[in-house]
Amino acid sequence: MPLNEHEQRILEEIERQFYEDDPKLAETVANTTIGDLARRKRKWAAVGFVAGLLLMFIFFTRYTWVALVGFIVMVVSVGWIAMTLTRSGTEKLASAGLNSRLERLRQRWTRGG
Repeated sequence: MPLNEHEQRILEEIERQFYEDDPKLAETVANTTIGDLARRKRKWAAVGFVAGLLLMFIFFTRYTWVALVGFIVMVVSVGWIAMTLTRSGTEKLASAGLNSRLERLRQRWTRGG
């Protein structure tokens, strides 16, 4: 259901105030995508994996429990990477369908119903 003119003006006013109050945040929000967040999570998971690997190799002979913690960090990191890769793959498929639906809604809106 499309917005009426009054609601559309209110929405535009809120958006204008948002850009005026904090333009840097507004630009960040406008330019950030779900893919960016997934890449950031994968990067931190890769750092965790390397840290776990280092813990495991450095402390394996002296402190086995620290090496075990390193191994657990590695396993969790790999799981996190796999989870973000799986989500991003399904989101790409879902966003393709969502984008086509949004495009159809835009066309209907510009035609006036």
